[in-house]
Amino acid sequence: MSAPTAAGRQAWAYLSRVVEAPTAALHALLAEHGAERAAALVRTRQVPPGLRRSTEARHHLDTAEADLARAGALGGRLVTPEDAEWPGWKLHPFATTVPAPRQVPVLPVALWVRGPARLDEVTDRAVSVVGTRDVSGYGEHVTAELCHDLAADGWTVVSGAAYGVDGAAHRAALTAGGPTVAVLGCGIDRAYPAGHAALLARIAEVGLVVSEHPPGTTAAGYRFLARNRLVAGLGDGVLVVEAGWRSGARSTARWARELARPAMAVPGPVTSLGSTGCHQMIRTGEAELVTTAAEVVEHVGRVGELAEVSTSPPRPLDGVDAALRPVLEALPRRGSASPQQISESSGVPLDAVRAALPELELDRHVVRTEDGWSLRRGAGA
Repeated sequence: MSAPTAAGRQAWAYLSRVVEAPTAALHALLAEHGAERAAALVRTRQVPPGLRRSTEARHHLDTAEADLARAGALGGRLVTPEDAEWPGWKLHPFATTVPAPRQVPVLPVALWVRGPARLDEVTDRAVSVVGTRDVSGYGEHVTAELCHDLAADGWTVVSGAAYGVDGAAHRAALTAGGPTVAVLGCGIDRAYPAGHAALLARIAEVGLVVSEHPPGTTAAGYRFLARNRLVAGLGDGVLVVEAGWRSGARSTARWARELARPAMAVPGPVTSLGSTGCHQMIRTGEAELVTTAAEVVEHVGRVGELAEVSTSPPRPLDGVDAALRPVLEALPRRGSASPQQISESSGVPLDAVRAALPELELDRHVVRTEDGWSLRRGAGA
């Protein structure tokens, strides 16, 4: 697929400005006529009634040239489905997914991006991490640990640049030297929230700041709800670290399931209201319980990327032959005992005790003393 011409790119930019939320009707028009012709039809109102209504408020606004220039001045660009870096395989499920009520149903028209990374490459191996804005100390610690480990292992962390879990996820990825992608519910030229202006600037230096809205678009609640689908769509799975009962993070996890991608959740303290959403998702099977980056990768990674099986710390009696254990356990924790005393304490015949003690000595479990035998320091149950 060849990149769009200058006129074609302006057509895509025009449609991005005119349409607040993408519709199936607009995508059908694009498929039939291409971007330039579709833009001309929208501009002159020669479109089906449904599309005419959804573009009625802005069809006369043609700020495409200014929008492209504004993005370019920031080091940004417009990525269209005709560009090589368009993450087509990641976003393709939106074209076939039937959305839940009140959710935005289809592909974005195009994506405005700011940063040096290629959109397709940086999202090729990515985990979307979301959670509450009112993050606890526990949630911030867990987010930082998981995202640092994921980034160090070569995974891109995708999130929404909000306060709380989102910010912690981006910062941890940057600290690990990995790329991160921030998906906004406003234009890429706007720092939202304002307190994350420096963070967004840093992300734009090494990763990408992404939005389906043209430069100058202000933040709005409904735009962030639509943004959640893109956070889910650009990742190989969604990880919810800390979320309350009505958290927006749960809608992102719901999108993951509708896109046939794993949804995962980290459990929190049972007394924490901030983790009730995670606990509910785990309890009902809406999300898989994970506690480490390796477990996340097991769900989102390629075939064969499995988490190590957890093992308990070794104990002193591990590896001791079953026949020798009664003799070893009969030795006092302090002081020494004679073979006769060990035999009486363990119920093992004296000759068997005398045969067992040298074996235990060779295995460095016991030592011979003037008074008999004693446990080597660190040995025993």
